[in-house]
Amino acid sequence: MSEHIVLIGFMGAGKSTVGRLLSEKLSIQLLDTDAMIEARAGMTISEIFSVRGEDAFRAIETDVLKELAQRQQPAVISTGGGMPMREENRRALRELGSVVYLQVKPETVCERLANDTVRPLLAGGDRRQKVETLLAQRGPVYEETAQLKVDADSQKPEAVAEEILVKLHMDL
Repeated sequence: MSEHIVLIGFMGAGKSTVGRLLSEKLSIQLLDTDAMIEARAGMTISEIFSVRGEDAFRAIETDVLKELAQRQQPAVISTGGGMPMREENRRALRELGSVVYLQVKPETVCERLANDTVRPLLAGGDRRQKVETLLAQRGPVYEETAQLKVDADSQKPEAVAEEILVKLHMDL
């Protein structure tokens, strides 16, 4: 395997869980861009949004992506839900390797994140409405960015990981 597997999709799509499973199956490292951003900033994503604002967060996100482009060793990369929203990030993601969009419906996101209190873009107001609005904006961008789309809505994470491996012709 010579390139990265990059997982994109909305929050709650299962990028971290599926990423961990792929990493284990392929015996390669899992890199979580949100964790990398937090390490670089020395604060949580919620704190970055609160203290420095979303623009600062997006700038760090782009810097992390540039850092990943320098990496020679193949990895599974789990991205934050908003990473593909910048055009420069979409190009960079495609250059990293195989970009896989984990697709979910708004109701699935709301169900999976019902008890989540740390996602700044869902704080306050009607969560369902926020999810629907953001997903309507981001869905077409995810589709444009990805080479492969996988339904992460009605399958267990193990099945999603297996489908990705099959579609990428990486049967183990």
